[in-house]
Amino acid sequence: MVGNIIADAILYAVPLLFAVILHEVAHGWVAEKRGDPTARMMGRITLNPISHIDLVGTVILPLILLVTKSPFLFGWAKPVPVNFANLKGGRRDMALVSLAGPMTNFLLACISALVFRSIQGGHIAAPGQLDWVLVPLRHMTLISVEFNLVLMVINLMPIPPLDGGHILMGVLPYSLASKLESMERYGLLIVLLLIGTGLWGYVVRPVVYTFVRLFLY
Repeated sequence: MVGNIIADAILYAVPLLFAVILHEVAHGWVAEKRGDPTARMMGRITLNPISHIDLVGTVILPLILLVTKSPFLFGWAKPVPVNFANLKGGRRDMALVSLAGPMTNFLLACISALVFRSIQGGHIAAPGQLDWVLVPLRHMTLISVEFNLVLMVINLMPIPPLDGGHILMGVLPYSLASKLESMERYGLLIVLLLIGTGLWGYVVRPVVYTFVRLFLY
């Protein structure tokens, strides 16, 4: 039992770390291109996991979901600091910076799906050759597809501080954006409640399954 959990944790750790780290790096990179160097100055535009790991979002929550055999894995890294006041395009650029994370996860899901299908179809090596590498890699790419899609869909939910909330704040009229911003202090609690009660599945599951079918089958 413990051995299986450790093996699963290792297989899940690589795609999870890539997904959450590149998500945050994308935010910082686009922010830098649009005029805000805060993430660069704080050493957050890096692939070094130590700079991004959040104890709850990157370690504890994924382990709990893994042990409880949740149908979906979810997590996050430490948010990259962005000073929206530095952005050249104001609220429009805030929307672009926020969109960069989910779109990076979509790209990772696409790349992972291509690798998965190449292994599945025997295009990388003949059956039996390199199985010691290809079998775990196939498993990790499948996990990567599903996890990146879950991360993308959840982050696009229109609830601040999720990216979807910030995207809306960037495109809505100022009066409506201000009202949405006032929800931000409760946003993470709302998301955790949606996950804890299973209500998030009614939104996330159909979208993720649709993409999974398109990408993998």
